[in-house]
Amino acid sequence: MALWSRVCAVCALRASRPPGWAEPGGSFLRAHGSEDGPLLPFKEAGGKDAWHLFMALEMAIEFRIQIREGCTQKYIVKNYFYYYLFKFSAALGEEVFYITFLPFMHWNIDHSVTRRMTIIWCIVMYIGQVSKDILKWPRPLSPPVVKLEMRTVAEYGMPSTHAMAATAISFSFFSSTVSQYQYPFELGLAAAFVFSTLVCLSRLYTGMHTVLDVIGGALISALLLLLLDPAWDTIDHLLFTSPFSPLLSLVVPLVLCYNYPKLDYYRPTRGDTTIILGAGGGATVGCWLSNQCAAPAHTSAHFQLGFSLITSKVMLVMLARFCVGILIILLTRWLMKSVALGLLGYWFKFPTGDLEAQRRLEVEVPYKFITYSSVGFSATVLVPLLHELLGLM
Repeated sequence: MALWSRVCAVCALRASRPPGWAEPGGSFLRAHGSEDGPLLPFKEAGGKDAWHLFMALEMAIEFRIQIREGCTQKYIVKNYFYYYLFKFSAALGEEVFYITFLPFMHWNIDHSVTRRMTIIWCIVMYIGQVSKDILKWPRPLSPPVVKLEMRTVAEYGMPSTHAMAATAISFSFFSSTVSQYQYPFELGLAAAFVFSTLVCLSRLYTGMHTVLDVIGGALISALLLLLLDPAWDTIDHLLFTSPFSPLLSLVVPLVLCYNYPKLDYYRPTRGDTTIILGAGGGATVGCWLSNQCAAPAHTSAHFQLGFSLITSKVMLVMLARFCVGILIILLTRWLMKSVALGLLGYWFKFPTGDLEAQRRLEVEVPYKFITYSSVGFSATVLVPLLHELLGLM
């Protein structure tokens, strides 16, 4: 892990500072020969050590090597291409990607493809998150590994849910579109492989997982895809047409969230799992309702002959759908979160700004499930209706 970071030009700074080392966040040095003496500006700090440090910092600025802070340890970035590439790749496994990519696919490309990716994403992520809190394998130690993220540092490492989600999303997209759209098989397979590989490598680069975590996550996801693929048509038909689909789509995920493995200390895994299952449940109910009401659905008619038929006009319409839809999603998220926290705060007698209270099981699960199931429902029902009203269908 540490070797991989060094290969990609991310190096940790020493944890202990010698006499004359610059204090974090300022351009001051300790007086030469004194570890606890007064802080002096660079030009007033005496001794050869201070001069050498001053020159080293000047060279760092000259060669654009930035000393970054805000993680568990300070580090130096020597190659910004790798840094931004893998930071961007890591973001492909975060909420911000799924809350934009999946709705974009639903509004502009194909409902059936989005349903498949969403359901598989929920199944894969639930298994991955639960496996983490059952196995309890720690993340890589830092040092020697340089950790570039802080949000998930409290979680366990095995398996990598980023690797699982990336593998599931990319290859389920490939398998569900290769027979519908005219594009080279090799190109689609290569794109899925590159996407998942970049996300997997980003988890090594950011120091959040070991190689075994990443390989394990990718293999688990691949196995689940192989098991689900033969039965997918049956599953999709039942979820799309069965009168019991709305009840199952909401009750089953909610029961799974309430029966999540008990946490020995608070970690965001339960909350993240609730968000994912809530969004998936709400989206499934929305798709079922749209089918029952025979609401207009975006089909792939414009794309059946290949993606080369996308014109500038079509691109503008797609962009307009996306902007309108994201605005509605953000408003829904804000409104339902405020309402859910307000009601739960009144019921359990806590202020809505109390972070510790929001982490309790009886509060975290219902407020996040209500919020994100509403987001999923609005994305699949309210937004398409608004698109129709605005003439964007």
